Amino acid sequence: MAQHTLPPLPYAYDALEPIISKQIMELHHQKHHQTYINNLNAALAAQATATNSNDVPSLISLQQKLRFNGGGHINHSLFWKNLTPPGTPGNDIGGAPVLREAIVSRWGSHEAFVKAFGAELLGLQGSGWGWLVSKGGAKGCLEIQTTKDQDPVNAPDVPIFGVDMWEHAYYLQVSLKYVVSKGMICFCIIRLKNNLCSVGLFCIAEEKIV
Repeated sequence: MAQHTLPPLPYAYDALEPIISKQIMELHHQKHHQTYINNLNAALAAQATATNSNDVPSLISLQQKLRFNGGGHINHSLFWKNLTPPGTPGNDIGGAPVLREAIVSRWGSHEAFVKAFGAELLGLQGSGWGWLVSKGGAKGCLEIQTTKDQDPVNAPDVPIFGVDMWEHAYYLQVSLKYVVSKGMICFCIIRLKNNLCSVGLFCIAEEKIV
């Protein structure tokens, strides 16, 4: 059976400083993401064994492990691609005119979207993710969604970017200011590639990057 492996980061662990520290990136990628992959591979191996022996109770009990760890692998694999180092060309809201136009059309302004997105993130009960999605994959049809734990965005909706609201993504550096600092959510990267936008939203205390 093919094994899932940890995808390499497209940048160095310290490349996102001072927005995200090297320590957080190493812990998040090498420990947390790797753990999801290890557990996913173990659950898939157990599923294969249970299938071969027609062990239906075991197959049923494995579903939650597959969902949680498979979702963790999917979400984080997308998350790393959302981010690029500060100073990368196009790392501002003007670098993604198609996305900006769609956001303004849906929410009225970039600022209104930031406020709505932040409210959804802070409304999460427990751990989870916040997403900007293309509803049904339709061009220009945007929606804010949240998912619990490690649940991914479900088809036919297409995630444009996600924000990890698990504590391991921020607690070593900025605590609750990860999302809101003086009422601001900060765009730190926008990338336009093949007509698809990837955006990472982060916030650190007292700083605004737009």
